[in-house]
Amino acid sequence: MLAQQRQQAILERVRSNGGVRVADLVRELGVSDMTIRRDLEVLAERGLVEKVHGGATAVGPGSTEEPGFTAKSARQQQEKEAIARRAAQLVRPGTAVALSAGTTTWALAHHLIGVPELTVITNSIPVADVFHRNPRADRTVVLTGGVRTPSDALVGPVAVAAIRRLHVDTLFLGVHGMSVRAGFTTPNLLESETDRELVAAAHRLVVPADHTKWNTVGISTIAELSEADVVISDPGLPEDARTELAERAGELIIAEGTP
Repeated sequence: MLAQQRQQAILERVRSNGGVRVADLVRELGVSDMTIRRDLEVLAERGLVEKVHGGATAVGPGSTEEPGFTAKSARQQQEKEAIARRAAQLVRPGTAVALSAGTTTWALAHHLIGVPELTVITNSIPVADVFHRNPRADRTVVLTGGVRTPSDALVGPVAVAAIRRLHVDTLFLGVHGMSVRAGFTTPNLLESETDRELVAAAHRLVVPADHTKWNTVGISTIAELSEADVVISDPGLPEDARTELAERAGELIIAEGTP
């Protein structure tokens, strides 16, 4: 098992159980005590776990906690890639799409660089950069202005004003969390306002969100679950979440397979 795969397995155990012990990981993963401790050190440096004596615990997300883009991009990479590939199948040539900020929408952008005659609206600097680095003469990319957040989103009055007069066929909405009670949420108040304008501008709302987003709640609601036409997640999504989303959203798609 590669170090990255091992660290992902450790992170999954931490999030599932709330914590792990070094001794248990040594036995389960068949590696040395020192290797596990190094893995935990790497995860702790990324802000993904909190090291404690003899192991590590989950980092408890507050409703206003907003990890940076780099920290988020290290999480659930395989799931996000599978979700992004499936989401790209919903995009037809010659249409206008919006991609909000997020690491899953950033992964999706890489799968859209070959789509002809595409118009892309985004408030994400990393998403816009993907298209900038892979230019096409028949593509139009509109990057809203605004104030930059820790997740590299552009938000606030300037972004809202830019989006308000636009209309797109499909919005791919990156979210911090989703739950029955709170809907789709974000930890940033200004970002939720900007995202709500994107939702209003779209004919179809698609939410690509991996299983760890379920029952994570940010301080501000962007949209209710019932407003989503499509939710795309991964096989790790719990059965209760599948039931709720299948009943409330227009369609639930489970992106099978990993790269």
